[in-house]
Amino acid sequence: MTSLRRLCILALCATAALLAGCAGPRLVQSDVSSYSTLTALPSPPTYRFERLPSQQMHAAAFAPIEAQAEAALARVGLRRDDAHPGLVAQLGVEAGYATPRAWPYYGPDPFYGRWGLGYGRGWGWGAGWMMDAPPTLYHRKVSLVLRNAQTQQVVYETSATYEDVWTKDPAIYGVLFDQALSGFPQPPQGQRSVRTEVMPDTGRPAPPPASASG
Repeated sequence: MTSLRRLCILALCATAALLAGCAGPRLVQSDVSSYSTLTALPSPPTYRFERLPSQQMHAAAFAPIEAQAEAALARVGLRRDDAHPGLVAQLGVEAGYATPRAWPYYGPDPFYGRWGLGYGRGWGWGAGWMMDAPPTLYHRKVSLVLRNAQTQQVVYETSATYEDVWTKDPAIYGVLFDQALSGFPQPPQGQRSVRTEVMPDTGRPAPPPASASG
């Protein structure tokens, strides 16, 4: 399904989503692509971040996203150690938004588009609001490349792409890094869909339902 068609479908569902309210858990569904040559957790399970020039230039804005990635890496057993890293971690982030040009009728070019915010590889895109327009559709993407610190060989590559009417920055990036790292160190190879229920106020996974007492 193309991004344009997918955004149209999400826009059509936006009104129903808003009517349902946002007090309960939100379902975050992303498209994840993972490739790994690892057979087990690396030894030592340590890493350091390698910032790209654009990330260094926008260090203050990038730091909260990097913190979300660090927490997600810790949840899969990797520990940041800048002095003795076994791996080098390189992050990529995209952010943008889009709004249909006409609502509810679409012409041959239904979306405004422009560059958005990006740190690393890729770009974001978006547009402004208009009267009687549907809710803004947000685009978020994270990517992660892990290299052996000694050989510089890439041992893990993954990304997660999310497009929906709800987002919560920077917490949404933590959800996406968790989804991108699902199955680490031996995830399903290639593309798959990953779903996570999160609480809108925190962006953290929703607690499991309480067991019914007998």
